[in-house]
Amino acid sequence: MSSQTEHIKCLIIGSGPAGYTAAIYAARADLKPIVYTGLTPGGQLTETTEVDNFPGYPKGVTGPVLMEDLKTQAERFGTQVRFGLATKADLTSNPKRIWIDETTEITADSVIISTGASAKWLGLENETRLRMNAGGVSACAVCDGFFYKGQDVVIVGAGDTAAEEATYLSKLCNKVYMIVRKGEMRASKAMQTRVINTPNIELIYNSETLDILGQDGVEGVIIKNTTTNEERTLKVSGFFVAIGHKPNTDIFAGQIEMDELGYIDIIPGSTKTKLKGVFAVGDCADKTYRQAVTAAGSGCMGALDAERYLASEGIH
Repeated sequence: MSSQTEHIKCLIIGSGPAGYTAAIYAARADLKPIVYTGLTPGGQLTETTEVDNFPGYPKGVTGPVLMEDLKTQAERFGTQVRFGLATKADLTSNPKRIWIDETTEITADSVIISTGASAKWLGLENETRLRMNAGGVSACAVCDGFFYKGQDVVIVGAGDTAAEEATYLSKLCNKVYMIVRKGEMRASKAMQTRVINTPNIELIYNSETLDILGQDGVEGVIIKNTTTNEERTLKVSGFFVAIGHKPNTDIFAGQIEMDELGYIDIIPGSTKTKLKGVFAVGDCADKTYRQAVTAAGSGCMGALDAERYLASEGIH
């Protein structure tokens, strides 16, 4: 490991709306923040085509453009944005120690973790192609359901999140096919009852997705009944995956309190963790909302919490 070491006042690990908003506020507070973007600068939104629900863009905006705008705004106030991945951390030391790309050691008076969470996907070739290039594949019904008003869609999943998203889509779409891998849902009884009692949701049990059809968008989905081996093609224009998210927090395991899924525990009403000088913002600490605007709001909170912490420690 390299002997390179750099000390900074405020380190932001991860970009996206949470990280960049934290950087805007931290820079304006003269904390001289440095952002390390991770392997996906801008986070999950860079894989999203149209964003219609972020305030300030009345005509909508693409995810990559939105992230570039936030990055530019952060840099305007003096933030240094660097490409690099945090590969090791010692958050229990004072100052905190972070290693970037296993070569550069950073020591920091305060750390804002904004590493986000990654949606789990089925791993189908056309799922990836359509998600990245053409559209029609999404892991967020609240984000993208609006685009499928009056259309037929598929949602894959069996837990509470899938049930909630299926119910949400049912209010917008003509028909929602809900593909459940086993013979029953994992969702709570209350959520199952809600789905079952929604007339335009069709539950399809014991089934898996074989392929997604379409070149410039989703045109259909091929599913297979795992009990009978019967295949069926559903004519739909949208494909939603709701099989969970994984917070990108592995390098902090064993040092910082997390829930059973790996989301970082924060003190309610703040972004503070139980480690002094360490704050968590955005989807790495939020398994409930997972929206760009709530991530941005928590980024603002993280910067304000960091500023107040540094002031209380007499670090200027």
